[in-house]
Amino acid sequence: QVQLVESGGGLVQAGGSLRLSCAAAGRTFSWSFMGWFRQAPGKEREFVAAIRWSDGSTYYADSVKGRFTISREDAENTVYLQMNSLRPEDTAVYYCAAARGGIVVAQKSQYNIWGQGTQVTVSS
Repeated sequence: QVQLVESGGGLVQAGGSLRLSCAAAGRTFSWSFMGWFRQAPGKEREFVAAIRWSDGSTYYADSVKGRFTISREDAENTVYLQMNSLRPEDTAVYYCAAARGGIVVAQKSQYNIWGQGTQVTVSS
């Protein structure tokens, strides 16, 4: 069974940076997409970014485009989310997710497994 383990969250001032990591552990990794979602208190879980494992194609929510970068490390079965120019509205629990097959990357229902989440807090 594959497990996803996130790390790298924390408290940062507005304008600062953080890098989140998501490591896949367990059975042979064979997912087609990995994504990051976030959920702020009282809000729905929303799409942040995704990457297609085969060719590294990336997808971003408009709210983070130009500030966040998703990348992968094949050998380590790890996906990263580099977050720059952070804003207080980026404060949320960030979740890593993995999906098989062709999907609509922004739809959370199409992801098969999820990590436990890591808290990101941006102070003003």
